[in-house]
Amino acid sequence: MKRRIYSVLLVGALVGPLVASSSFAETVAERFEQAMKKKAEYCRTHKIQSNNRRCDILKLKPADPLATEEGRFAHSITIPNPLPDDSGYKPGMTPEQYFDHLCKTEAGEFIYKTVENVEGLYLMRTRKMASDDEMQHLYALEAPYIEVHGEHESPGEYFVQPHLGKYQFMETHTPEYGRSVGEYKYWRYYRDENAHPGKDYQTALNGRFVRVPYVVAEKGIQSLSSTFGVTWRGITRPHDRENGIAGSELIILDLETHEVLAVRRGFKRTGGVKNLTGVWWLGGQICPTMKGRPDHWFIRDVLKPAAEKAKEN
Repeated sequence: MKRRIYSVLLVGALVGPLVASSSFAETVAERFEQAMKKKAEYCRTHKIQSNNRRCDILKLKPADPLATEEGRFAHSITIPNPLPDDSGYKPGMTPEQYFDHLCKTEAGEFIYKTVENVEGLYLMRTRKMASDDEMQHLYALEAPYIEVHGEHESPGEYFVQPHLGKYQFMETHTPEYGRSVGEYKYWRYYRDENAHPGKDYQTALNGRFVRVPYVVAEKGIQSLSSTFGVTWRGITRPHDRENGIAGSELIILDLETHEVLAVRRGFKRTGGVKNLTGVWWLGGQICPTMKGRPDHWFIRDVLKPAAEKAKEN
């Protein structure tokens, strides 16, 4: 097993405007609850126009990881290195100390097996674009480390478009706009040189920005061609959210045997931000750092694309 463990990144310019816990007595959760009560009182006593979204954050509920079939499956997976029930939190720990402990003892990339010549993959649980209200809500996102960084807008570009994506195709559940029609269960992104005549795409190649033909096509399908899948799940344990910390696991597995090939476990910390709630997940402190190594790079390290291998030969 190859294991890469990442220490917490403490460079101020990268971690966002976090305030040390010693500067205020409230926990992140207590400050959040007080801010929401104050917001609710304001919205109750003021006349808010129907098109004004300032009170919409009050409608958000804590994420329910088991609300969807995809979520229930992700949380049912047994991984080779499960988290201990005891996270190692000790009374009196500051959020910084607890986060540092989690980063040193639990975060990292755990690769158990790699696969060569992979044509495509199944993204089992797609990520959506988090709203500003969700970004400043302590509980609305199941896995902020994953949900605010990812392929939510254009998954085909991350995994299929040449020079950025390396696979010949990728598959997902049918997008919401297709689900309402009910014709297809899955959606496939694939390469087609004739899909967009005259349309190009800016990407990086050998350290330079270049424009290349845009070749990602998409269509609805009834059955999968993928042998391997990628899913994710949030980590829920006592003391995490109350300290402004959220964990997650990205899991790569064999779709037929459900064998887990790799896990990337990460944590994110927020709190003390100068906004409504003190929470802003987008600018939070993270480990492992995603700088120069986003999730789709990790996936390619495990599921080695056939196109990339052919080019090397």
